Amino acid sequence: MNLIPINDLSDPRLAPYANMRDAELAQRADPLDRAAHGGLFVAEGELVLRRLVASRFAVHSVLTTASRVETLRDDLGGLPAEVPVFVAEQRVLNEIVGFNMHRGVLAIGRRGAGLSLGELCARPGPLVVLEDLVNHDNIGGIFRNAGALGGKGVGIVLSPRCADPLYRKSVRVSMGCALDVPYSRAEAWPEALHTIAEAGFETLALTPGQGSVPIREAVGTGGKVALVLGGEGPGLTETAMGACSRRVKIPMNKVSESVDSLNVAMAAGIALFCLSS
Repeated sequence: MNLIPINDLSDPRLAPYANMRDAELAQRADPLDRAAHGGLFVAEGELVLRRLVASRFAVHSVLTTASRVETLRDDLGGLPAEVPVFVAEQRVLNEIVGFNMHRGVLAIGRRGAGLSLGELCARPGPLVVLEDLVNHDNIGGIFRNAGALGGKGVGIVLSPRCADPLYRKSVRVSMGCALDVPYSRAEAWPEALHTIAEAGFETLALTPGQGSVPIREAVGTGGKVALVLGGEGPGLTETAMGACSRRVKIPMNKVSESVDSLNVAMAAGIALFCLSS
């Protein structure tokens, strides 16, 4: 391991970690602004680090404490020799990142080139297609559900306004599945839905509104399926629903009529389960 003790908070090699929350505010403001993230992303915690090391993403560096080095020795030992592993006391580590980093380990990954929509559509599916989801918890939850229920062919398509799946919180909530599940950001929307349909996918718009049928009535034919979901509150736009082949819903056993929908990450998980069972 390329262990480097850190005592100087101004060490320029720590720039990707410095005042992390300020940097993330800029990244969150515009997920498509490359200057905000500089082609890098943050992985936090032991489990996520392990998934990063095993993923298609290259590791830029690691920042941790001496005690975590021992815990992660096998994983860190598998890194290329040129990847620095910065080691600092917990107090120093907190001062570098600007908050109490109780998980004790951070890593910086390199984003690299993502998949094109065409490459994702060439996979067997299913696809989870997201329109304008801006909440990082929901993005992370959907990636985790896809990683658990989607099978090896699963992929995720993001509309241009969706939040960044490689944002630190998204990666953490996904338990690292954002590093495993392939995804593509559509350049044109809702034209991407037509591209997906032309690739042989039946596009199912999830909506509790009129004209939707229970999802189990619309699956089970063995064909390729794309589940299309919208953001919390507004749901899918009429334009997006109009571009889909069918409208489907998850039947609910309501306590009250005031309950009109499910959380979008939960809905994606249930829909993926319906496809696989």
